[in-house]
Amino acid sequence: MAKNIAVIGDSESIKGFGAIGIDIYPCDDIENAAHLLRNLADNDNYAVIYMTEELFELVEKERNRYENRLTPAIIPLPGVKGNTGIGSKRLSAFVEQAVGSDILFG
Repeated sequence: MAKNIAVIGDSESIKGFGAIGIDIYPCDDIENAAHLLRNLADNDNYAVIYMTEELFELVEKERNRYENRLTPAIIPLPGVKGNTGIGSKRLSAFVEQAVGSDILFG
């Protein structure tokens, strides 16, 4: 079974993703974002779920439920309000964990 890609975030930040075939889920508040993430991740239709950085940080408790699962990969992306740097920080932490030092940004 093929798995899809979804994106969750404020409608202004994610509307363009629909044009390239990604399923979009507009969401502006933490309660709905946590519920939506849980529904999308548990239905096993998505290999990747992108979230705007703003929501990504707010639903940490929900994200942690899926941290050790292969799918879905939950990945932050900058929204229209700008880049918070959380994506770079996570990448740096993953590289440091894998090779023992931060060879990308250190």
